[in-house]
Amino acid sequence: MVSTRLPPKHDGADPAPMLRHWREAVPHDRLAHLVKDATRAMVRGLQLRLTQYDVSFGHWAFLRILWEKDGLTQKELSDEAGVMASTTFTAVTAMEKLGYVKRRHSPGNKRNTYVHLTAKGRALKKKLVPLAEEVNEVGVAGLTPSEVEIARKVLFVIIENMAKDEAESQDPARRIPSTREMGSLIAARGEERDGD
Repeated sequence: MVSTRLPPKHDGADPAPMLRHWREAVPHDRLAHLVKDATRAMVRGLQLRLTQYDVSFGHWAFLRILWEKDGLTQKELSDEAGVMASTTFTAVTAMEKLGYVKRRHSPGNKRNTYVHLTAKGRALKKKLVPLAEEVNEVGVAGLTPSEVEIARKVLFVIIENMAKDEAESQDPARRIPSTREMGSLIAARGEERDGD
């Protein structure tokens, strides 16, 4: 059975409507919807906790990467985060204003901009990582360690299968267009409709 309506919005106070939606209204809905809602719930749980340190979820993603690999170029940071270069530029600019990172050019190479954590950005790790660990603990409460391991295995296989599907795609139309390409496609379709 496929859902024809979105699950009720959840304001954080009462999970019953969301749970009722999944258990009663669409118990056999597509796995992708369930994964999306689980992700959304965990992201929301982390964002609620990050707010006390004035860190957005978007910044969290970049900080996590830099805590492991400080001094990446903005392009490398975009690739690691799986986001567009413009998204990275905007986030790094904001994080620089907050004092979490500094951008630098290496001597002899003015083309690449390298992103380095400041002491303030590095210090956030001790405060923020426990919050993410807490969200994970809340998320798996009531599951046995073996159930958590099965869930991890299932999700890894899904990720691998989808990555393989994308990599093996021979159809040039089955790819993610750049933001600029998407804008052109939308504009062209709008012009086609106006001409009808």
